[in-house]
Amino acid sequence: MKKALRLVMAVCLMAVSSFAAATNYTLWINGRTGGGVIGNYDSWTYWGPGTTAAGINKKSVNWDGRNSIASQSGYIRNALDCFCTGNNWCYVVTHSAGDLMMGYVMANYGGSARVKKNAVANSSGVCGNSDGSSQTGWNIKWVRAASGAGGGSELSDAGSWTTSEPLVQDLKTTTARAMYNHNTTRNVWFYMYAGAKGTAYSGILPGQDDEAVAYHSTGGVAGSSGGSYCNPSDWFCNDLTLGTAANEGGSLKWSYHSVSFRDDNEAYNHYANGNWGGIVGVVRSAVVNSAL
Repeated sequence: MKKALRLVMAVCLMAVSSFAAATNYTLWINGRTGGGVIGNYDSWTYWGPGTTAAGINKKSVNWDGRNSIASQSGYIRNALDCFCTGNNWCYVVTHSAGDLMMGYVMANYGGSARVKKNAVANSSGVCGNSDGSSQTGWNIKWVRAASGAGGGSELSDAGSWTTSEPLVQDLKTTTARAMYNHNTTRNVWFYMYAGAKGTAYSGILPGQDDEAVAYHSTGGVAGSSGGSYCNPSDWFCNDLTLGTAANEGGSLKWSYHSVSFRDDNEAYNHYANGNWGGIVGVVRSAVVNSAL
C-alpha cells in the first residue's frame, strides 16, 4: 500500500514539475522592409519601443523583409523551434508580409519533425537542444495577422514597390496565392485584422484597403486572385464579413482563417511607424488581453 502511494506521489510530482517548466511566448514576425537585428529576439526597431506591453514573454522574430519568403523562412523556423517546442507554447503575431511568411512556414514545415529546444538562443537566434527528442510541428495557440498579405498586394502587381526586391515578386497576388496551400494551417487559427484607412494613391488596390494591402488579403479571402471587398457602408462592392462566414457574393475564406477586426470607421492604416501604430496597434491591444 505504501509503495503504491509513493508511486502515485512520484507521478504527481513529475506532472507538477512538467507543468511548472512550461512557458508561453509571444512571437512578433515583421513584414516588408524589416528593421530589427536578425537573430536578436529583443530587437524591436520594426515595431516600436521594446518596453511596450505586447503579450507574455514577447520576442521579436526578425527577418530582412526584402529577400524571398523561401530564403528567409529559416529565421522563422529557428524561432518556432526555440520557443514553441517541448513544454513551451507560442502565440504568434504577424504584420503584412509576415502573414505570407507564417502561412508558408506552417504549410511547408508545420508537419515536419522538430527537435525540442531549450529557449536559450545564441547570437544567430538558434537555441540548444533540450532533451534530444523531437516532435511533429510546433506548439502554437493561434496566429493574429495585422494587415495580412498572405493573398499578396496589387501594389506589387503594378510595380509600385522596388521591383528588384525578391519579396516584391513574391507579393504579387497570383504568386502569393499559389506559393503554398493557404488552407493548410495545421489546425492553427489565423485571426485577421483588416485596416481601411486608404489614400488616393492606393486606388489601384481593389475595394477597401489600408494603403498597402486590400481586404481580399487582409480578410483571408480564398481564391487564385484578389477581389474587391468593402465595409457594409459601401454599396459598390461586396462586404467582407466577420468571422468565418462566406462574404457577400458567396466567396469563402481560407480554412482556419477568421476576420476578428474589420475597420468599419476607416481609422487604421498599414504602418506601425516605429511606434506600434496603425492596424498593428489594434492587434497589439488584442494580444495584451489574450496572450497570457
